Parts: sequence; structure tokens; C-alpha cells
Amino acid sequence: MANCLRRPAGEETILSGVNMSETISAFPAPDPATLEPDLQKYFKICEEKLGLVPNVLRAYAFKPGRLRRFIDSYNEIMLSEDSPLTKLEREMIAVVVSSCNRCYYCLVAHGQQVRALSGDPELGEQIALNYRVAPLDARQRAMLDYAWKLAERPSESGGEDRDALRAAGLDDGAIWDVVETASFFNYTNRMAHGLDLMPNRAYHGMDR
Repeated sequence: MANCLRRPAGEETILSGVNMSETISAFPAPDPATLEPDLQKYFKICEEKLGLVPNVLRAYAFKPGRLRRFIDSYNEIMLSEDSPLTKLEREMIAVVVSSCNRCYYCLVAHGQQVRALSGDPELGEQIALNYRVAPLDARQRAMLDYAWKLAERPSESGGEDRDALRAAGLDDGAIWDVVETASFFNYTNRMAHGLDLMPNRAYHGMDR
């Protein structure tokens, strides 16, 4: 995916022999009409709420059972109302991890969510490109510093990092959710790289 970040203006990106400007991923995405009724219903809900079906869901439909588990995990980690972290904070973690991993898909898709939830297009770009220049409070900065470290140097993570998060005001429930959110996006980033997953073009113009 790093090649996507360096694409010269006006040129198409070709990865693994696939024209990535014209496809969802390197693997075939099933026609939604061929999916089982529960997945067709979920895709319809996405279209109604988001105006699109995220390409990650279309790509995961290659293995419908995995798609169901992915949806369940994503909804629990990112959308649950009982997390000590706000939805915006979880999206910020997603974008910072994706920035560290240079994951084009997640930077575009979740950068849009940061813009939408914050109402601030500038913050969305700052978090995506260099969260250290963003106007964050001490709690958010500690949270994102740890998310970056967990992506870049996971074997160096330890008790001192949790102590720093506690000092910044996060309790154990919040720390767990920081770890889980960062870990989930390290997984999805690697799936996106391995599948040559490309974001929906509509994301680029949303919430500007």
C-alpha cells in the first residue's frame, strides 16, 4: 500500500498486476445479490446510513462467515456505547495505527470518520499525517502515543506504558479499549495490505 501513498499525479496505481483504481481488492468481490439475506440486509443498511457499502465489507464477502465475524468485532470495538473511549477517540486510534502502518485503505476510510465525528477537516488531516501536531489534550496524546508504539514496537510495550496512561487519566477499562482498538487495526491494516484493498472513492470528498 505504500506505493499508493507515493503515486505520481495522473498515473494509475498497479499493485500485484491489478489495476487498483478499478477494483475493490486483489480477490474477487461477490455480487451482493448473491449473498445470503442477512448480509444483503446489512449492506442495505450501510447504503442507507453511509451512502455506500464500505469496500472492506465487499472484500470480506469473499468469505461470508469471516465477514459476519468481522462485522461483529468491528461493531463491538468501534461502535459500542459502553466504552470509556468516545467513538472519535477510537477513530483517532484507528487512524494513528494506520498512519504508522502506512495503510492507505484505513487512512482514507477512518480519516473520513475523524472528520465526520469531530466536525473538523483539519483535525482529520492532522491525525492522518502527523498526530503530534494536532491540538490534543494530555489524555488523547498519551493514548495516541501508546497506540503508535503498539503498532511500531509492540515488543517494547509494558507496564510503564500502562502507568503513563493511568497518569493521563485513563482507567483500566479505557486502557483495555485502547489496546484492543489499536490491536484490531494492526490486524485490519495487514489484511488491507495483503488483499491490496482500496477505499471507496467517495470517502475522499466526504466531510470536507
